[in-house]
Amino acid sequence: MPSKNRIKTYLKNGYYHIYNRGVNKQPIFNDEQDYGVFLSYLKEYLIPKNEKELQERLANPQTNYKEKDKILKILRLNNFADEIKLLAYSLMPNHFHFLIKQISEMAIDKFMNSLGTRYTMFFNKKRGRSGVLFQGLFRAILVDKEPYFFYLPYYIHLNPLDLVEPRWREGEIKDYQKAVSFLENYRWSSHLDYLGQKNLP
Repeated sequence: MPSKNRIKTYLKNGYYHIYNRGVNKQPIFNDEQDYGVFLSYLKEYLIPKNEKELQERLANPQTNYKEKDKILKILRLNNFADEIKLLAYSLMPNHFHFLIKQISEMAIDKFMNSLGTRYTMFFNKKRGRSGVLFQGLFRAILVDKEPYFFYLPYYIHLNPLDLVEPRWREGEIKDYQKAVSFLENYRWSSHLDYLGQKNLP
């Protein structure tokens, strides 16, 4: 029988809590480069692609071959800017969480499959490994209740506290100042976006 949240009900303009973790709970982010590459893929997928400008640069005789090759790769790359809106995210050593608005009905499937495949290829090549990186299909929960919608960004942004205050979910935070400072300096979530200090992909 399929696990909970593996069977997905996709709705146009629906909001979803998306999450997944490494196979056997193994790390999917081992260093800053891993986090940075994953976020760069998110940006490439979710920032609108100016195809007209790219085509003009490609046709320009002053554009060198290296730059043209880069432009061709960008043009071939999937882009989901018109289909997916990322509202919150948090990356942890062995898992991640997204809050996403899906514009078109099956956008999440295409987006997550493309992102997961591309990042797995990077991760495996870097480490000379092969095989799956993520523990099966990503999980997707339809956010269909207003309280859940407002709660999710808090949950996603507090998730990194597991690294310093593992019992925060039970309300057992030993050092609140340490927890606040940690979250304010944690670079791999959209918490700082919500504070106005950086921009979501």
